Amino acid sequence: MKMRRILLIVLLVGGFWYVTAHLPGDLRHLSLLGSHAAEGSGLTLTEAHAAPEYDSEEQNNIAVYKRVLPSVVNITSTSLVFNFFYGAVPQQGQGSGFILDKAGHVLTNYHVVENANRGIEVQLSNKHKYSAKVIGSDHTHDLALLQIDAPNLQPVTLADSSGLAVGQKVYAIGNPFGLAGTMTRGIISSIRSVRGAEGAPIEDAIQTDAAINPGNSGGPLLNWHGEVIGINTMIASNGAEQSSGIGFAIPINTAKAVLADLTRYGKVRRPSLGISSFAIGPDLAQQLGLAADYGVLIQKVIPGGAAERAGLHGGNEQAYLGNQPIMIGGDLIVALDGQQVTDPQDISEVMDRHQAGDTVSVSIVRGRRQMTIKLILGEAHGQTT
Repeated sequence: MKMRRILLIVLLVGGFWYVTAHLPGDLRHLSLLGSHAAEGSGLTLTEAHAAPEYDSEEQNNIAVYKRVLPSVVNITSTSLVFNFFYGAVPQQGQGSGFILDKAGHVLTNYHVVENANRGIEVQLSNKHKYSAKVIGSDHTHDLALLQIDAPNLQPVTLADSSGLAVGQKVYAIGNPFGLAGTMTRGIISSIRSVRGAEGAPIEDAIQTDAAINPGNSGGPLLNWHGEVIGINTMIASNGAEQSSGIGFAIPINTAKAVLADLTRYGKVRRPSLGISSFAIGPDLAQQLGLAADYGVLIQKVIPGGAAERAGLHGGNEQAYLGNQPIMIGGDLIVALDGQQVTDPQDISEVMDRHQAGDTVSVSIVRGRRQMTIKLILGEAHGQTT
């Protein structure tokens, strides 16, 4: 009985093999389960036979990312605030930064670490975390210099941001919304002076359409070589708190000008001419009978300041421009270090390239005479230029 069952099974299997092996090719698609099942079983996949090849642009994107990512850090600042019931509650903020040297100096935005009274933590791309201390900060330029004690750090390469051009390709790497190691790409949309979140001017700010979001603050803006040209600092979001294609970065040359002071003094000794001033245009110059149709009119010189020591003159007669009182009769500054000056922002731009104690040349018009005077810059106090 047992043998019969075994023989029956063998016959059935053998018969099934014979029938399927000898069916005509056009009948092999038939199924014992019916035509409906057969219709859904003909899935054919087309797969690549080799890994995809990257074009030159993609290769550069990948190369920049791999080169710079180990130098970009995620910064978490913790502060203690009081809630509605006057209870102490820890509050955390996030931002980005980048490593300047193997000694562990990290550059970021001041607003990323502002009020961090309960510590600052820096996380590297390898996920290791380190406590950071603030070496110095510059509220005016929205910059802060931190330091961590960590091995095998990979510093960034800093570019020269003075020759940037609209249309130039740029990359931003940072931690938007806490998403570590994110890279976005765009172009330089414009180079303009803007006011930062605290109202302080950012001269020659780099405007870009590369996506910059909360958490990108303090991270690097890079050229196509992977060199840092700016520090991502804010977005024009119209209240949406996310990228609208208009982001701004502080030019890296501005940071270079203040890093030495941050390292040495813990603050920036901003250079100053020691004057208060007023911008003059062609129409006003004609009304006042000035010998030049542009420049910055010195309203007053600060006692003991650089301008007074160099012999520059402030105004000696009050006049009114509409309802605004101005002082006339002072020297008209038309150039600084050979660069034309048309408003106080031009002076601020030159100051960003200098430190207190540097010597600059000031071209002025006094009466009908034009002259150039050497001046040793002082340190800024208050709202003077």
